[in-house]
Amino acid sequence: MSPPAQVQARVAGLAVVSALAIVYVVWGSTYLGIRFALEGGWPPLLAVSGARFIVAGAAMYAFLRWRGVPAPTRAQWKNLAVMGLTLLLLGNGCVVLSEQSVSSGLAAVAVASVPLWMGVFGVVYGQRPTRIEWLGIAIGFAGVLWLNAGSSLTASPVGLVLLLVAPIGWAFGSVWSRGRDLPPPFMAAAGQMLCGGVMIVAVGLLRGESLPVAPTLQGTLALGYLAVFGSIVAFSTYVWLLHHVRPALVSSYAYVNPAIAVALGAWLAGERFTAHDLGAMAVILAGVVTITLARVMRR
Repeated sequence: MSPPAQVQARVAGLAVVSALAIVYVVWGSTYLGIRFALEGGWPPLLAVSGARFIVAGAAMYAFLRWRGVPAPTRAQWKNLAVMGLTLLLLGNGCVVLSEQSVSSGLAAVAVASVPLWMGVFGVVYGQRPTRIEWLGIAIGFAGVLWLNAGSSLTASPVGLVLLLVAPIGWAFGSVWSRGRDLPPPFMAAAGQMLCGGVMIVAVGLLRGESLPVAPTLQGTLALGYLAVFGSIVAFSTYVWLLHHVRPALVSSYAYVNPAIAVALGAWLAGERFTAHDLGAMAVILAGVVTITLARVMRR
């Protein structure tokens, strides 16, 4: 490999590592953000999920068009609508609804099943994971189960169904999107947020949700954080990763996010943080490392 090619490969590798770090940390913090926003009085679908995606998507779309990025074509809008339905309405919307009655620990376990579903859908679309990637998936999921072992995880029947639908929808949309006719990654993220946000708000209105008269300051700040960092920054980064790395590596965020959520909960919400949690997080990170090594070996 020539020196320029080596430099280009290092830059590309650094970009992937940085993008994964953003998705790991920011999305790991959204569990706490959703909790604070809901406790602050904001309705789950109208505001905590739907409105923030519309605002974030509209801001990104306007900025990109101002910078001269072409608008999506009609065919691309159709694909973006499918992704908005699967990733945002079914994925994020169901998680937000579930956190009204389901503990955050159980939500973390459910989201951690995304890589397993991505492996299943990947087989259907000819993206079969290697044996080492399957091993990483198994290790990571075992770590998440350990992280939540022994805790008092309770849920309503509706919450359990929502947490089954959410990872399936997110995984299917992620795998389905690969190879589709889509605009550049950041425009794709803006379009998905617009489409998904409109769908989520529509469902929220059908559920009879309404905006609060006086939400708390903490809830409002949490909603702002979810819109800027959870939607614009992290979601755009996630879409970029879908275009540049294998699904098994992208889905590794599901293993790290619960560990981040536990750490932030201990720091900002006074939640207990034990040696049991540290051991489970070590196993989770071992799964991530295994998947990463599998990707390197496959090249």
